[in-house]
Amino acid sequence: MTQYAIVTDLNRCVGCLACSVACKEINDVPIGNFWNKTLRIGPNPSAEGSGHFPDVEMYFLTVGCQHCYDPECVKVCPTEASTKREDGTVQIDKSKCIGCQFCVMSCPYGVRYLNSESKVVEKCTLCEQRTSEGYLPQCVAQCSGRARYFGDIDKGLDQMECPEDSGGVRLTVANNSEPYTSDEVYALPDVGNHPAFRYILRKREWRGADL
Repeated sequence: MTQYAIVTDLNRCVGCLACSVACKEINDVPIGNFWNKTLRIGPNPSAEGSGHFPDVEMYFLTVGCQHCYDPECVKVCPTEASTKREDGTVQIDKSKCIGCQFCVMSCPYGVRYLNSESKVVEKCTLCEQRTSEGYLPQCVAQCSGRARYFGDIDKGLDQMECPEDSGGVRLTVANNSEPYTSDEVYALPDVGNHPAFRYILRKREWRGADL
């Protein structure tokens, strides 16, 4: 089975918010709502420093729908408007959504919301309108630091792709990011839903468990 997901190299992310802006633009996300939110983590005392400037660390953490392996939002939907597809993504059929917001309440990451105009729930679709045509999700395509990678995560992190190099060939985690160990790969808190997205963070303290 395919499991489309995004891997983010947090050591490469510069916090430019291009991913958040690009997402809102292409998906017409209402003001005040986000499909992809960029959080600033820190500054916090570094593990080996004095705890005072400049011995501090900071990074940016992007949070959106994690397109979970076993999504809680799908389980609680009374109309089957939320479904998990063969490509691993979790999608919403707006024609079936009754706006009950059970899925909003069940999501452990708070990344769903009720559109106040259409009265249906919305969230990240992993830009299915683009990926179905072979393109990268817009947040990946517009990442200025080439920190975001897209692909079938079940095939391994190293083959996940980001935009092309000068020769027109898509870069991958394997040939674009610094080496990492399995201990430096993280996921958001798992409450039985098994989030699919992964985050690479080297030599800094992972604080995603606090979300």
